[in-house]
Amino acid sequence: MDTTSLYDLTPIAWLMAVGVLIALGPLLWVWRRNAGSGPARRLHALTVLTLFLTFDLTLFGAFTRLTDSGLGCPDWPGCYGNASPLGARHDIAMAQAAQPTGPVTHSKAWVEMVHRYLATGVGVLILALAIATWVARRRQRMADHVGEKPLSAWWPAATLAWVCLQGAFGAMTVTWKLYPAIVTLHLLGAVVLLALLCIQAVRYQQAAAQRMPTAVPSGLRTLLIATTALLALQIALGGWVSTNYAVLACTQFPTCQDSWWPPMNFAQGFQIWRQLGETSGGAPIDFAALTAIHYAHRLMAYVVFLAISVLAWRLHGIGSLRAQARWLGGLALLQLATGLGNVLLGWPLAAAVLHTGGAAALAVVLTWTICESRRERATAIASAGARSRGMEVAR
Repeated sequence: MDTTSLYDLTPIAWLMAVGVLIALGPLLWVWRRNAGSGPARRLHALTVLTLFLTFDLTLFGAFTRLTDSGLGCPDWPGCYGNASPLGARHDIAMAQAAQPTGPVTHSKAWVEMVHRYLATGVGVLILALAIATWVARRRQRMADHVGEKPLSAWWPAATLAWVCLQGAFGAMTVTWKLYPAIVTLHLLGAVVLLALLCIQAVRYQQAAAQRMPTAVPSGLRTLLIATTALLALQIALGGWVSTNYAVLACTQFPTCQDSWWPPMNFAQGFQIWRQLGETSGGAPIDFAALTAIHYAHRLMAYVVFLAISVLAWRLHGIGSLRAQARWLGGLALLQLATGLGNVLLGWPLAAAVLHTGGAAALAVVLTWTICESRRERATAIASAGARSRGMEVAR
């Protein structure tokens, strides 16, 4: 019988030390390269680097899940109460001997713990970013720089709070034994974290350059927000497919199981609060339920691909947003290719990881576009007001 304690905080000091060591390199590199720059530029550089490392962490999290390494260490935050699998060699060997095809092996334990080390390093970077922004904001207010766009400490604080919540979901992913709802929420939490860091990066860049977002037509702005909402829903559906291992329920395209509408059990497939592979009543989940999960994601993919294509075409006509348009178009094609690869090639690891990465990148680019744009109506009103004041002065 497994007597492993699910939560053992004994190795937490060592894990924090590893996280600080991981974060120290990027922190020193950014501060040295931007020593003569203003606070907004230094914070922008640190945020972009943290965003990049968080994106890498998201990819590695997908790799951890897809290699069934999520339970490589069945406790949290360490591995059988140790800071690394080296100290847990005996426990891992015992678990592997008891279940040779089970979730605990030496290689899976290392994959899981490396993921935790990287997550701790990202957490330390986000903490440093929040502190640095608060200090820069305080100095800015004391100096009272007239005309300088003030830095906001709210976004870094929100990001710090969110990464703590994300860490809690990471712990629950392990201790709740890969509960599908928790694993999906953990994936969505990673995407939200990327969006929060992207918002910060754009805001710092705008503050450093003292520039405003591009004014776009109201209809285009609405399309941008709607496409982002559709992508969020699609990422949630994709996470539900992955965490329920429903990718191979359909191995054909564009049909599924030689049908345009195969037998599906949506009610059972979308029971949210249940164990992996079981219904809420504890019975094994039907194959028709897995088909429903897969097909819902596929149908939504058509809608999202069309929305992103139209949005990219519309954005391409605006010079300052042309880079975002090209990124959206390229990433949409990547998602189509990797999605087809998952279905037709039997869910290869590389395609599956790239598919998750493409979804995360789309979320970042859409967030970037939202931050770099605003409704044209606000600009028109401001311009009209300026013209009116100018006429009054002329009189």
